[in-house]
Amino acid sequence: MPLLNSIATPYAEAFLQVAEKNNETDQMVDQVKAILNLWHSSPELRQAMTSPVLEPAAKKAALVKLFEGSISPILLNLLKLLADRQRINVLDAGLDRFLELYRELRHIALATVTSAAPLSEDQQAALSTKVKAVAGTENVEFDLRVDPALIGGFVVSLGSQVIDASLAGQVRRLGLALAKAS
Repeated sequence: MPLLNSIATPYAEAFLQVAEKNNETDQMVDQVKAILNLWHSSPELRQAMTSPVLEPAAKKAALVKLFEGSISPILLNLLKLLADRQRINVLDAGLDRFLELYRELRHIALATVTSAAPLSEDQQAALSTKVKAVAGTENVEFDLRVDPALIGGFVVSLGSQVIDASLAGQVRRLGLALAKAS
């Protein structure tokens, strides 16, 4: 287990236990995703919170000012605990680990779908049906991403399985086949 996960996992496990005990786990998932989105989209927030110059008390006060009333007190307590213990730098790893543990608990498979262009509703529905069949479960969460470098098509990652239906993947496979034929 990488060092970051060994630090983040106990926080994630404890957070999940508290959320489960209070029957707020499903509500927490949306809030955790929103916090992760904010964390990744705001380099200023990350820099301020991970700065060694700011004291833990100032970080906690900033977190309260930012989030009090908009997130569950349980989640706010986790954020303040991480700031207090000077572990806010593992916030994203801890919240990602919480989401992994949640998916395991609820038997939800995570499918990362990377496409060359945004998928339409019809394309998403068709892909969803096929991915659920491959996953062998009706509980699948989709992480949709766009990467124009794929040129066309999509790549689906489902656990250790990768389905590459992209034009870039076809070109790469064709190049390998031609290299073997030479």
